Amino acid sequence: MHRIREIVGYVACGLVPVLFVAGALVFDQVTPPARPAKVAPAPAIAQAAAESGPAPIPARPVTAQELAALVEITTWTTVPGAPPDTDSQAVTGGGVVHNREPIPVYAAPGGPPIGRLPDKQAANDTWLPIVTEQLGWIRVLLPSRPNGSTGWVTASDVQVARTPYLVRVHLDALTVEVIRDGQPFGTWPISPGKDSTPTPRGRTFVLAAITDPKQSYSPVILPLGAHSDVLTEFAGGVATVALHTWPTESVMGTRASHGCVRIPDAAMKALLSAPLGTLVIID
Repeated sequence: MHRIREIVGYVACGLVPVLFVAGALVFDQVTPPARPAKVAPAPAIAQAAAESGPAPIPARPVTAQELAALVEITTWTTVPGAPPDTDSQAVTGGGVVHNREPIPVYAAPGGPPIGRLPDKQAANDTWLPIVTEQLGWIRVLLPSRPNGSTGWVTASDVQVARTPYLVRVHLDALTVEVIRDGQPFGTWPISPGKDSTPTPRGRTFVLAAITDPKQSYSPVILPLGAHSDVLTEFAGGVATVALHTWPTESVMGTRASHGCVRIPDAAMKALLSAPLGTLVIID
């Protein structure tokens, strides 16, 4: 396992902060979910670019110095100029992308760069869900604020794969539904944010899988690419929303958290099969 000591932020869930400041805790990357199982050599859109037809819009050149000066796109940052997700409840085709080195993210094909996407997120490989494709370009969901931020990357900068999983969090029904290859995999009761600290709705994704040896309420925590809409910080760090278990399952079916989604052990076991980047729709 890869071990890190760094500021990882805080999760807006439960009674105790999960992720602490540098040196206070050691986090382990969880082996599953490691990466999507089916990796394609290139997305269909990139293959189309090689065929006869209109040429893709070229990306604005970004020097190494300019790339380093861009805001890093992570759960701890806000990215001004990131276009919002305009279809926040739509199901995607399961496509996800991974960048093997830091790359620029753009506001639009051929538009200005808005940030720098690192190849790691909380010691896990960066995998982001695809929401739109255009010749030579791929639009992805971002893990930064504001919620629903998106950005464009060039198809040549990323590796493309597909996850067969989809996660649906139903806040009104107080359930989480895991779907695999379009078929129901399981449904379980949940405990989302209470009325004063609600779980945000919209499309997001499984950003990372981490363990925290200093807490006992969830052996694995799955941070999402979303944040509390009412908390700008939680216990001194960013209010990242996560999926995690809880010691007493009697809390399931109630609204009790600071914005995270508490799930039963059986639901977590199912979710550990879902690759990073798996789409999560909170409705």
